[in-house]
Amino acid sequence: MDLAGLIPHIVALSMAAGRAVLDVYRRDFSITEKEDRSPLTEADLASHRIIADGLASLTPEIPVLSEESRHTPWEERRSWETYWLVDPLDGTKEFIKKNGEFTVNIALVSGHRVDLGVVHAPVLGRTFHAASGLGAFVREGDGMPRSIWVSRHREGEPWRVVGSRSHASPALAGFLARLGEYELVSMGSSLKFCLVAEGKAHVYPRLGPTSEWDTAAAQCIVEEAGGAVVTIDGAPLLYNAKPDLLNPFFIAGADPSMDWRPFFS
Repeated sequence: MDLAGLIPHIVALSMAAGRAVLDVYRRDFSITEKEDRSPLTEADLASHRIIADGLASLTPEIPVLSEESRHTPWEERRSWETYWLVDPLDGTKEFIKKNGEFTVNIALVSGHRVDLGVVHAPVLGRTFHAASGLGAFVREGDGMPRSIWVSRHREGEPWRVVGSRSHASPALAGFLARLGEYELVSMGSSLKFCLVAEGKAHVYPRLGPTSEWDTAAAQCIVEEAGGAVVTIDGAPLLYNAKPDLLNPFFIAGADPSMDWRPFFS
């Protein structure tokens, strides 16, 4: 598959979805609850429709799994070798709070790993993209993409840790106690991964619930920027490898050689 050729199309699609999200963001909007009691807005659905229609036109042969679509049963999904994994509005709570820290996430998954990822932050006007073997990039508005790279922790300096604004946990407190001196930055949505990819944070420990569409696109960006995303047991974070769509706890870090297991013993 021509990943380099796909990137401009997926970036454009994410930005089109972002414009629809902003149309809702700038006015009063309705909020409902899904079955799991998580919030749902008009923006989630508008973004989903644009992305689903765009992907169906661009790659009609590749199935799409979106947070806001009917979830394909495992019996069918397990046979997928390649598919699109989409979160039309990652950070709905941040959207509702109107703090700007939400994103549109589109990923291409192949063989349980992410081959391409785009994360677009509509309010911030920033778009991150990456593809296997092609590196990671960010663009400001309609500007030219620039390469980004992780920044590894150096002995003697405080750890720069990024955490969830909406999902702090006792497990995170224990991890930080073992880490030593640190500076904690709170951030919403998949922008936490992007801080690691840009070299603005050393590590993002996620010790709470997430779903596969929350992480896929941004995982690709971290990995192509030189970092790694692993479970707390040190295994790669994989996709479409089991019946449910929940991720295990994981660490997104700037140093792929880092063994995080002692921090959870």
